[in-house]
Amino acid sequence: MMRIAMRNGAILKTLVALCLAGLAAAAGAALAEGPASDGGTPAGSATTPAAAAAGKPAGAAQAEEYKIGTFDLLEISVFQVPELSRTVRVDAQGLISLPMIGPTQAAALTARELEMLLAKRLSEKYLQDPQVSVFIKEYVSQRVVVEGSVLKPGVYPITGRTTLVQAVALAGGPNNVANPASVRIIRIKPDGARDVAVYNLEVIRAGSVEDPLIQGNDIVVMDESGGRAFLRDFGELMRSISPFGMFR
Repeated sequence: MMRIAMRNGAILKTLVALCLAGLAAAAGAALAEGPASDGGTPAGSATTPAAAAAGKPAGAAQAEEYKIGTFDLLEISVFQVPELSRTVRVDAQGLISLPMIGPTQAAALTARELEMLLAKRLSEKYLQDPQVSVFIKEYVSQRVVVEGSVLKPGVYPITGRTTLVQAVALAGGPNNVANPASVRIIRIKPDGARDVAVYNLEVIRAGSVEDPLIQGNDIVVMDESGGRAFLRDFGELMRSISPFGMFR
């Protein structure tokens, strides 16, 4: 009996030591992962080229305008030229067709960029200083991938202007081991390069930083908190050990 008691005491001491060491490591990791007060990116994270060029952290980057997608419905009007005004749908190739202009690439442009392009085409041959306006009358669903430490990772349809906070909400929000101070948006550019920006979700929610817009085919990754993950794994380990099995 005495030997059993001594053995059990040694096991308890070992478990307590492991627990204390793990808690200390978890606390240190949590402090290291804490959100920056100014909304900056965590150490070692990537920023967008535009944010870096502007001398701003990715978390402070301005939201981009919505990019027109295939099958979006556009209302196009030319000031004082009603015969050129009409409603058109972007086709599967990203094109629209207008009188006097013909097929024109619209997909991947903002409404403002398309206005400028159409005005330029009309001014080349037909009109002097045309005033063109483009209104996106109907948004057709695009897709965003949300993965990492969220409750329901997966592929979700987005319609119209969708922000990072809204995209995370589509996936059920952060799970219990998430690090909201490190959320990545991965965007594949037309040349195939990957543009990665890191945002602090907590700072965005506080209103200190603008909530960036998501584009179709973006990948949103909620990073994991090392400290919280350790506490989860340690708790599961402790629950898996039967106290009756330990003290036989």
